[in-house]
Amino acid sequence: MNETQNLQDRLDLSEAKNRLNNLVAISVAIISVFMGITKVKDDNIVQAMIQVKSDSVDRWNEYQSTRIKTHMAELGLNQVKALQAIQHGPQNIELTTQQKSYENALLHYRTEGPALSKLAKGLEKQYDDLNYRDDQFDLSDAALSMSLAILAITSLTGNRKLFAFAWIFGGFGLIMGLAGLVGLALHPDTIIKLLS
Repeated sequence: MNETQNLQDRLDLSEAKNRLNNLVAISVAIISVFMGITKVKDDNIVQAMIQVKSDSVDRWNEYQSTRIKTHMAELGLNQVKALQAIQHGPQNIELTTQQKSYENALLHYRTEGPALSKLAKGLEKQYDDLNYRDDQFDLSDAALSMSLAILAITSLTGNRKLFAFAWIFGGFGLIMGLAGLVGLALHPDTIIKLLS
């Protein structure tokens, strides 16, 4: 009877381990597929971030260039006015033409500068918004990777508590990944600051 009981206990243990291994395998498949999907989206966001940052830098460079051109036009206008004050005659017509040219340039630069600044600030906001979502995907990837590692240990040890622990990380990773995919405002700032 003891042998029969021992055999039955071993069969029950083996069956329980098989069920746990099946749950681990299903969990690994779900997490891996989800990680693949979020990785594609995250890579697209990173590419968009690079493009937006490049555009932002270009706009700020244009803005700085406009500021320099404005300063140069102001200097030129001041010189023309000084020359007009001391010079009379036919050269004064040429100075008046130069004055008008500098005034037109100043009008253009004083309009263009604020528009470029506003555009650059808008691009910076767009970059920050993309970075927010990138953080969500980064957290998702980290949590899901830890979950996979714990699931591997679970499969080796047969420890059900580890399986539950793995799904704590897995659940957090899935939530962060879904937040990134659908654009939810879910962002654990404390964790992000700690990891930055």
